[in-house]
Amino acid sequence: MNLRVELWRRLADALVVLAALTGPAYPAAGSAADAGPAHAGAQPQGGIMKIRMATEGGDVITATLADTAAARDFAALLPLDLLLADYASTEKISDLPRRLETSGAPPGFTPSAGDIAYYAPWGNQAVFHKDFGYSAGLIRLGKIDAGVALLRRPGTLRVMIERLK
Repeated sequence: MNLRVELWRRLADALVVLAALTGPAYPAAGSAADAGPAHAGAQPQGGIMKIRMATEGGDVITATLADTAAARDFAALLPLDLLLADYASTEKISDLPRRLETSGAPPGFTPSAGDIAYYAPWGNQAVFHKDFGYSAGLIRLGKIDAGVALLRRPGTLRVMIERLK
């Protein structure tokens, strides 16, 4: 691993720790009656699972998760309060509380702007705001429906990710 990648990785790790110590600093993304997290045992209807990422500034990114083991395991972690850090001017990344189930996943994929992915070698989530080349170990979790431009802002972005009913 080159030095630049390692430095970015360490910075992202430090930001995640800082976020965990300071706690959430954003308004509620909506009422539980219209868009709160689904109950833990709920299965998405027809394999479609919608999520939203509410930023601390009140902006909302909506997305659809894929019908895969990794995406379902990711959904089981929700709601999640994450600090997404810039990585390679292409994506925002954040560590997850645990590694995801990857059985049946292809060995990698070529992400495009709007893809939500899991990078198995590092155990982190990646949300792409630019197209990127094929990456071994990258597993597609879903696709942003609306709001990808919010990810292009420089710097970190705090989000609360939750299921939509």
